[in-house]
Amino acid sequence: MKKLFFTLLFTALSTLTIHAQRSGVPIGTSSNSAGSGISISLVKRFQHYNANTKNPDDIFDVSINSPKSVNILNSKNKFYVNSLEGEATSVYDLTTFKKIKIIKHSFNTSNQYLFQGNSNANFTYKTKTSNLNYFNGKPVESCFSHNGKYLWITYYRKSYDVNAIDPSAVCIIDTDADTIVRVMTTASLPKMIACSPDSKTIAISHWGDNTVSLIDIRSGNPKSFSYIDNIVIDYKMNLNFSSNAKIDRDKNCGNCLRGTEFTPDSKYILVGKMGGDGIAIIDITKRKYLGTVTGMKTNMRHLIIKDGWLYLSSNKYGYVQKTLLYNFVNYFSTTSKLGAYNKWDNAFVGIGARTISIDPSGKYLFAAVNNESKVSIVRTSDMKVLASCNADSYPVGMDMSEDGKTLIVTAQGKSSGGGNSVMVFKVNYGK
Repeated sequence: MKKLFFTLLFTALSTLTIHAQRSGVPIGTSSNSAGSGISISLVKRFQHYNANTKNPDDIFDVSINSPKSVNILNSKNKFYVNSLEGEATSVYDLTTFKKIKIIKHSFNTSNQYLFQGNSNANFTYKTKTSNLNYFNGKPVESCFSHNGKYLWITYYRKSYDVNAIDPSAVCIIDTDADTIVRVMTTASLPKMIACSPDSKTIAISHWGDNTVSLIDIRSGNPKSFSYIDNIVIDYKMNLNFSSNAKIDRDKNCGNCLRGTEFTPDSKYILVGKMGGDGIAIIDITKRKYLGTVTGMKTNMRHLIIKDGWLYLSSNKYGYVQKTLLYNFVNYFSTTSKLGAYNKWDNAFVGIGARTISIDPSGKYLFAAVNNESKVSIVRTSDMKVLASCNADSYPVGMDMSEDGKTLIVTAQGKSSGGGNSVMVFKVNYGK
């Protein structure tokens, strides 16, 4: 009876939404890191909730509107912030923190040349029959290719497609000029996007219909990039939703494919099933879905590989887990029938674990904890949580500079409020 009580209590706590709404944590806020050897402190912020700031490092920025993700381009000393509802990507200098440019994701008569040929030929549309490439895009996630030459950004949906049931798109930005050089149609509701280590393939995971698209980028020329395949994970979703009502596509998403990572040898793609159970495995050479490995925490949000280790975050349960990549790959590559893989080390970082990042040394992991509005710091050697730092409401995305000294975190916000913030943390490693 006692065991049942604690099981029910844990389940209740795991599903609880903790509304830690903290818009406007003071500049200078630091982690509770006494004796841990590492700390972070908030040194700069770009936000769109307080126009009357008194601190010069707390910058009111109207381009920040539901910021979903951030990507640092170290080689060109700048970073990109994707604002979902703002339908724009803001570009900043990484040293001076001055805004360089705002890239608008708006497509009309003036820029139809960005859509090469009959870009919609292999896709079916239900909400529109003409002017398919006239829309505003809602940027979600992004990745670099060709050593940072190009930035790829997925669009959650096109502005005219309220229920995200039609094909969406991905844009390609030339990072020298910070201009869009091509837009490619893709399947419904793309979120995570990744580039293979060998710079031959882009993978786009579609939250909207359980598919993963592969794009051939070997030429290095955006005009010749082309789709290789669209791989179904378990089953392709039927998108015959009623057009008379707004559908919550954050829930009506099947496997809700999210975290996407190539293995270092570019042989496999690992895709987390945030709405299902496990990691889907795709063999790139065979262009084949091999099956799903289970055994880790469910409601998986993010995957990263660093120094021979595979890390993941479990949003609902608030855990970060790690395993040796070699063991994980060996398990699914030598097993005819995939099943539960249980060699995981765990760290509870807080309910709502979203994006994770690891410092260059591989010693420390940082987690954006959405429901508790904080950033947690984990020592990877023993998966011990060393500290946490209060953050603006509902942090969701993050990226770390190549030197490990700067951690940038986006707070998107929810329907209940908060968010609209991009926080810049200084990382201190002690002596």
